Amino acid sequence: MKVREVMKKAVAIENDVSLREAAKIMSKNNIGSLIVVHEETIRGIVTEKDITKNADNLSKRVSSVMVRNTITIDAEDEISNAAELMAKNKIKHLPVLKNDKLVGIITSGDLLQEPEDIDEDFAI
Repeated sequence: MKVREVMKKAVAIENDVSLREAAKIMSKNNIGSLIVVHEETIRGIVTEKDITKNADNLSKRVSSVMVRNTITIDAEDEISNAAELMAKNKIKHLPVLKNDKLVGIITSGDLLQEPEDIDEDFAI
């Protein structure tokens, strides 16, 4: 099964957004991460965990806490490759690209919806 078949819509924000605003966006969209972009280029990813760790200063900008050098996957890759990338890198959110453009996101939860298509070693 291809990543594009199970990916969800990604929500992207600019890097100057505050953690407070990022938390509101996540809550409103019922999601656990936001992709940080600048001029359509992925600059990083910020997750619930990043916000929770910085709960004492929600006025910080996401650029100060986001994970840079974001690991991504191509929409045409197999979901087993996504599972392998997540397990190897101990991550739960993978931005999905098509022709180097953000087209979605796949999470560990999405993969668990398709257990027959991933290795039994998958664990995050």
